[in-house]
Order: sequence, then C-alpha cells, then structure tokens
Amino acid sequence: MIEIVFLGTSAMAPTKERNHSSFFLRRERDCMLFDCGEGTQRQIRIAGINPQKISDIFITHWHGDHVLGLPGLIQTLGAQGYKNTLKIFGPEGTKEKVEALFKIFPFEATIDYEVYENKEGIVKETDHLVIKAYKLNHSVSCFGYRFEEKDKYRILKSKLKEHKIEEGPHLNKLLEEKKIIYEGREIRLEDVSEIRKGKVIGYISDTKMCDNAYKIAENCDLLISESTYSDEDAKKAEDYMHLTASQVAEIAKASNSKSLILTHFSQRYLSAGQLLKEAKNLFENTKAAYDFMKLKI
Repeated sequence: MIEIVFLGTSAMAPTKERNHSSFFLRRERDCMLFDCGEGTQRQIRIAGINPQKISDIFITHWHGDHVLGLPGLIQTLGAQGYKNTLKIFGPEGTKEKVEALFKIFPFEATIDYEVYENKEGIVKETDHLVIKAYKLNHSVSCFGYRFEEKDKYRILKSKLKEHKIEEGPHLNKLLEEKKIIYEGREIRLEDVSEIRKGKVIGYISDTKMCDNAYKIAENCDLLISESTYSDEDAKKAEDYMHLTASQVAEIAKASNSKSLILTHFSQRYLSAGQLLKEAKNLFENTKAAYDFMKLKI
C-alpha cells in the first residue's frame, strides 16, 4: 500500500489554510518527501509523521516555496540523532546549494547525507520501485518525478492447493528464483501466482505546457500536478511559466491518467473551487488537494 499526505498545497505565498509545497509518500519502509517548503517540518509534526523515517527528499527546483523548509528539517534531524543517510535529489546545482546550507547555518549536530543531481531518466531504483526524473519548462531548472512501483507476484492459495503444495519457506525461494523442485516436481512461479501491477504516481511541479509533462502523466494511477491559475488568469500562467487547472486536466486526459489531484494554488484564490470546476469539465476524476489530505493507493 502507498500512503500520501499533502503537507503544503499553496504556491509562492502561504495562506492561513495552505502551507508551502510539500507532500510525503510512504511505501512500506520507503519514506519520501517531495519538496520541502517553509514550515514543512511543523506540518510533518501535525500530520503525525515521524521525521526520522524520511529516507529521501526529492526537490523539484530551488525556488523558495519549494525548499525553504530544508535547513530547518536538517537541523531537527541532526538534533534528534538521525541515524540514516539522507538522500537528497534535485536539479543541477543542488550539491552546491546543500553545501551552502551547512555553511550558512551553524547546525550543532550534523547528519550523514548524499546529494544526487538529476539527469533525465531513473534517479533511484530498489527491488520494489523506480523513481524517474523529467525536466520541465520553468524559469529555473525544474524537474518532475514519476514514482513506479514494480510489478509483484502474488502466490494464490487456490493454486497451491491445485498443485498440492504446502505453505512454507520454499515459497520464498520460489519467489526469488522463479522455479523450484518440490517433491520431485518442477514448480514454476507463474503456475501458482498472479502478477499484481505496480502503481504509478506522477508529480508535475512548476512548469509551462511541455512534452515531459505528458510523459510524467502517462498511464498514471494518480497524477499530482501544480495548477496555479484559473482559465481567467491564463496570461499570468504563461508569463510566470505555470499551468492552469484546465491545462492540467488536458494533460491527465491525453495521457490516460486514472485520477488527478490539483495542488500549488495561487493565494489569489480564496478557495480551489473554481480551479477544480475547470479541471473537472475536462477530466471528471479530479480532486483539489488541501493541507493534511491523506490518500491510500
């Protein structure tokens, strides 16, 4: 199961209801933070997330509303004895900027960390998942991310019974090696299992319309995207290199996404209602994110 918690859903300036950009994604032991706007660590506390569990931070770009919470979070992790090695991913220049944070702020306790500067394609891979980065079209170097859960075999009890196979440690070996010899018979994994397709989640951060936005969204189970402006402010969206809610819906529809969550709303709107309406006109399965909104996939 994948759990997502939205920690901040505003754009450049926070509001009384919305913090700066960030969301938390957990898949079993993998705990990831996507962007880390100002105030994120407080949002983490309110949401009941243990910051010591965070293993990776994926920065889309270095505009303040996406990164100003990073030094505070690092300071807290150090003060509380963070035991892991924090992995930070971001666009070119991220290593220099992270090193500068450690020079600017006199952290009393430091943490182990590694910084990876994105190139398009796979930036992280484990036995269970793949994270891909795609360059977007914004006023500074900016990347969107695509989370892909790997397909997984699920052993079926009905198939075990059909093939007269008892449960036991030999099933772990079958999962690893794809076939085993059981009581003198060759048993193949596909004979006693089904494939559970992995879930795909796309994250489109600040950008104008571009081809890579469609690549991120392709066949997503869930697409999370900035939708800073409404149609009536389409000129501002173009000038400031952002998306309107209708444009995001167009991307989701054309890319065969199953569901869409809008986020990163301009503070000029008292609510996200108008943006949600515009998106749903093109893509019905759309919701507007709010701070502390939780999803399970």
